[in-house]
Amino acid sequence: MLSAAVAGCVNTTATGAVGASRKQLMLLSPQEVEQASAQSYVQEVGKARSAGKLNTDAALTARVRAVSQRLIAQVPVFRADARSWKWEVNVTQSDDLNAYAMAGGKIMVYSGIVNRLKLSDDEMAAIIGHEISHALREHSRETMSQAYAQQMGLGIVGQLAGLSQGSMELAAIATDVALTKPNSRTMESEADIIGLELMARAGYNPNASVTLWQKMMQAGAGTGPSFLSTHPSGPARIEELQRQIPRVLPLYNAARKAR
Repeated sequence: MLSAAVAGCVNTTATGAVGASRKQLMLLSPQEVEQASAQSYVQEVGKARSAGKLNTDAALTARVRAVSQRLIAQVPVFRADARSWKWEVNVTQSDDLNAYAMAGGKIMVYSGIVNRLKLSDDEMAAIIGHEISHALREHSRETMSQAYAQQMGLGIVGQLAGLSQGSMELAAIATDVALTKPNSRTMESEADIIGLELMARAGYNPNASVTLWQKMMQAGAGTGPSFLSTHPSGPARIEELQRQIPRVLPLYNAARKAR
């Protein structure tokens, strides 16, 4: 059992300028998790389409996709294979302050987070870059590995290579992880700093990450937006962003000059 766990310790991305180098314990294969996430994402897109809420605001959808594409263009800095992921970006009409990215580059942005917070493109890049970073670091796979091991018992670890019969269970876990399970503080910090680098390289001002979270904190006062249930915020987070921003500002300045 120990040898299986040790074999699952990986670093899923290059370190980038921000130095993302934590070893992660993975008990599920990336293919299994991507398949489950894709299945879950199709279900969520189908629900939005059936409710008449999928990409109904053409201007907002175009804006979200334009920001996303500039960020996606930078992902090879951290993962060369992510260039060939089947990226998909959609917007659902909802007042909820929410957004998420599933394994393999499946992104959903809720209209409420853009409209209610009056996000600039830079602030939108901060939120989408953060979500893309979760996908790059395979935080869903990491969390799903933990959840699946707990659900099925640690004795299943040695048999996780063949889980096709459990794909429906994994799809349910993928949905749960993306929509309801809070990320660990470590995962959130990783997504913050990688997201900063992505947005800086794409020519978006990394200082907007601070104003984004300030807006989220203000919106969370008494309203409890769903995004804060899965992405806990606070002054400490903003302070950490402010400490990290100087590391990526040269990248931002270079990107601005090149545009």
